[in-house]
Amino acid sequence: MTDRIEAAAAELRPLLQEFILWVPDNAPGSDPELVGPVALWHRLAVRDDAGLWKRGDLRTVLLEHVPKAVEDPEAAAEGLVSAIRSYLTFLSSTERLAPGSASLDALLAELDDIEDDFVDAMEDILDGNPWDDDEDDEDDEEVDEEVGESLGDFEPFADEIAALPTVRLRSDAELAEAARGVALIAQARDLALWVGTGRKVGAEALLSDDEVSEAVRALGLPDAQYLWNIWNLAIDLEFLAPDGDDTVSVDPDTSAWPFEDDEDALDVWTTGLHSIDYGDPELDDDDLTLALSGLTRALLIQLLLHSGSRTLADLRVELTQAVSEYDDLGLDAWAAAGDPLASVVAWLSGYGMVGVDDGVISLTPLGTDGVVHLLDDEDIEVDARPAIDAMTALDLLSLSSDMTDEEADAEFAAWLALRTPTQAASELLAAAAEDETDALVRVQAASLVGSLGDAAVPAWHEAAKEPSLRPYAATHLTQMGVEGAPEPTPTDVHWLILDMWTIANELGRAEFVASLHEVETQKLIGILDGIWKTRHPHLEELLEAIAEAHPDKQVSKAAKRALFKARSGS
Repeated sequence: MTDRIEAAAAELRPLLQEFILWVPDNAPGSDPELVGPVALWHRLAVRDDAGLWKRGDLRTVLLEHVPKAVEDPEAAAEGLVSAIRSYLTFLSSTERLAPGSASLDALLAELDDIEDDFVDAMEDILDGNPWDDDEDDEDDEEVDEEVGESLGDFEPFADEIAALPTVRLRSDAELAEAARGVALIAQARDLALWVGTGRKVGAEALLSDDEVSEAVRALGLPDAQYLWNIWNLAIDLEFLAPDGDDTVSVDPDTSAWPFEDDEDALDVWTTGLHSIDYGDPELDDDDLTLALSGLTRALLIQLLLHSGSRTLADLRVELTQAVSEYDDLGLDAWAAAGDPLASVVAWLSGYGMVGVDDGVISLTPLGTDGVVHLLDDEDIEVDARPAIDAMTALDLLSLSSDMTDEEADAEFAAWLALRTPTQAASELLAAAAEDETDALVRVQAASLVGSLGDAAVPAWHEAAKEPSLRPYAATHLTQMGVEGAPEPTPTDVHWLILDMWTIANELGRAEFVASLHEVETQKLIGILDGIWKTRHPHLEELLEAIAEAHPDKQVSKAAKRALFKARSGS
């Protein structure tokens, strides 16, 4: 998301929150969540004033922009026009329609006129027809040129980020413990508890001046602007939520923060991760504020590109240059802010993402994990893996499939160095037993454990008790000549074949067909005549795939016959 979009979204947030409060009593059939993208496109591509709606605006937004960005066309087809009708009524009834706007009747009439066209557009998308033509492409280019490359965009650095050495992440347990100590989340909790249940909010301002002063004093916050940032964070974290036309309430679970469960604690922290934008400097002049929009993300980018640590002095030089290139008012804004990095560093420190020591600012483990999340949200490639000492056996097995053989061998060697071969074998086979449907992890685990020799014998004996691992245990123990080893049965052999077919099938049709051609036709038919008895989780889908993909009619018939027997149990 570009900084210009983020600034517009921040501007619209209070208005949309009030609309959400207005809906239950005034338009209970509407879904206010559908309105946000429409209001955002109107503000970005049509009008500088969110309250100014003129004739033609609805047509431009709903028919030219929304179809190219809609995430759920089915929901939009069913409810978006109704939601926009309610939103326009809200703007009019609360005197939010700016002077110069068309009348509410005229806007609703225009909405009625284009409703069928909008629904048709959503149905085209659902049918797989692209909502695009040359004119749309031109409009896209105009908007892209208008928005431009922004200060906090990650995309311009995508190649540099992809070329970085492996970024190592700490365990969820460690990250969750750090998240529990995040000061800003604690402040958001305290503010939500201060708000309480059923607190009245105003139409013009959510809290009165007296309430703001009371909250700032009671919670020990520095000023009103900081209070509103914490308020927005509490909304983001779902500690606060509207519960009526003009009331907000604390969520009942809020008082339990910090949550004991690691996954729950990390979910809360990640939910509020995009609050980092609240660290951008807030100036009296909106244009100057916009010129510094994205500064927090820009700082994170620089830290990531410099191995997670940099002096504040160097950052100031780098970011001053970036700001001057991003906006003509950049240097004026930088000067007006005094110390533009002060609010950025304060917010990132408060969210547990950076630490500062003797003029050097560094990403914390939580901050590194957060940056990786942000990159993932933007579909930007980064090589991120758990730190070796935080890597579980399942992590190792899952990640190995995406590595070269050399990388996988090096990772395994480093992981193995932290435990005995006997422990390693036990951990790997236990991880392989977690999901019976994951044939690739199972095969990888068997291969790695097989390389550990006699030290793995106890783990193989234990694995023989697991149906999904018994075929591998029996095969390896027999090959090793271990006394009393279980002999592989025909069912074991069939299971191993089905695992290999599963992996080939997951690679694609060509690879799957190639794996089938490795077996002589009559032998393959013989396998199919008996394999239907094996209770493998992918048996039926594999038999269906063979029946469909194999060019030999005899094989196809044998697969269909086996599928019938598997389904009927005889």
